[in-house]
Amino acid sequence: MGDSGWRVHVDPTRCIGAGICASYAPAHFVLVDGLSRPVTERIDPADAVLDAAESCPMEAIVVSDAADGSRVAPEP
Repeated sequence: MGDSGWRVHVDPTRCIGAGICASYAPAHFVLVDGLSRPVTERIDPADAVLDAAESCPMEAIVVSDAADGSRVAPEP
């Protein structure tokens, strides 16, 4: 994938384990010990991941551009 694609991070100090991310994007998020984790940190762009990040009640999910680190979601 090189530097193309996105990086997905879930802040464990903000995550409350609501599970919305795993519902919206089950191929990209799993709940482990009651908290969300990305299945993999580097992904190809996916609308479901944007939906998950925008829907997280704690804004614990941050999606950034792998090439330059700019924030993709949630919108600031």
